[in-house]
Amino acid sequence: MKRRSFLGAALAGTPVVAQQGQTGPPVQSLLPLAQLRDQYRYDLFEDYLPFLDRYVIDRQYGGFMCETDRDGRNLSGRKVTWYEGRGIWVYSFLHNHFGRQKHHLEVARRSVEFILAAKPEGEDTLWPVSFARDGKPETPPATAIYGDLFVAEGLAEYARAAGERKYWDIAKDLILKCVRIYDRPDYEPGIVASYTGPAASPFPGARIQGVSMVLIRALGPMLDQRADPELQTILDRALDAVINRHFNPDFDLNNELLEHDYSRPRGDLAQFVYTGHSIEALWMIAYEAVRTGNKGVFGHAVERFRRHVEVAWDGVYGGVFRSLNHVDRNLWALDKVLWAQEEVLIGSLLAYEHTGAPWAAELFSRMNAHVRAKYTLRPHGYPLWAVNGDRKVTFEPHAARVENYHHPRHLMLNLLALDRIIARGGKPSGVFDARIPSHMIEELRQNESK
Repeated sequence: MKRRSFLGAALAGTPVVAQQGQTGPPVQSLLPLAQLRDQYRYDLFEDYLPFLDRYVIDRQYGGFMCETDRDGRNLSGRKVTWYEGRGIWVYSFLHNHFGRQKHHLEVARRSVEFILAAKPEGEDTLWPVSFARDGKPETPPATAIYGDLFVAEGLAEYARAAGERKYWDIAKDLILKCVRIYDRPDYEPGIVASYTGPAASPFPGARIQGVSMVLIRALGPMLDQRADPELQTILDRALDAVINRHFNPDFDLNNELLEHDYSRPRGDLAQFVYTGHSIEALWMIAYEAVRTGNKGVFGHAVERFRRHVEVAWDGVYGGVFRSLNHVDRNLWALDKVLWAQEEVLIGSLLAYEHTGAPWAAELFSRMNAHVRAKYTLRPHGYPLWAVNGDRKVTFEPHAARVENYHHPRHLMLNLLALDRIIARGGKPSGVFDARIPSHMIEELRQNESK
């Protein structure tokens, strides 16, 4: 199949660079780095953030009105706990990594005040799923822990931005509460239905790859701020779950759901691979391996990331499918979601940054061409990118939601990665080079967290 690379004509002008530690002829860098960086800056600062500032951020009550159409029309003032936690993280991360702008910190602060005003009473009670615009709960407490986990992730990043430890402490308490709830043998019996893939059936107490994934992404940055044995134990358990427990050697892919004791489920669920989560979780493990300097885990995660992308790739229309509902029958959910494509972009650029591997550059270029051809809405007269679509990502003039997490996270993480790669003249990071003194590796880690 012919591969189309983003700004392919620019590849010929990319500088030739030698990989760190390499002997022999230099290796050609495969990405048009400066042009990619300029495109990412536009997508974040000229396309995405101005739309949120104008239409989504609620200046009266704080928080995010994500139920907004492509023309900026607010479909409702409803606010969702998931999206508040995610929005707090996004704007806190913006503040911490892109100029420490007061406006970004203020947006995060207003959402923090909004969500903490509705903090549930009771030791093991979760936040409601949604609120009216003014903060009045619209639903009973949630039964799944994702909302509280996203609030914890947001508060931990906000603690760094605001310089106030109390928010990190609240985040830790939320993590511990969520793990207590997750460890109950009757936890979330309706989990299967949430994937809209396999036939829905009660599955209480399931071990869910998506839970471990969110814990990994929340806990690494928290432990970067301060060591904590309790949280480290939870992180180690989540890493082990994704790397060892969910992995199914029969087809070299990760099962999404396991029994409460981490054994393989019976029936069709043993054939269920939620490829979107697997791709996402594996780049997060690779990211965590960079943070801790663990070369073995990095290589392991990157190779499994690549494997899942190859299996999920749509060889006809491009992009990846999110859900393999039955491996042996090759039954897929054929819709396409933007977040799954963007996880591929994060993971492939991460692999390229630290290894210079040609396969990672090729995969990034291939996916980048796909999303810019199919998901960007500028050709249709709108800002932003489409959140989802059918297999061909057929354009629809209206949408029910603005994405306030996966899309800006992808733009920010990859923009930072491109800045680092360019600063090194296109060379791989060398973070895993055994000849680099340990104190220099620590400096690299610290620079990546700034």
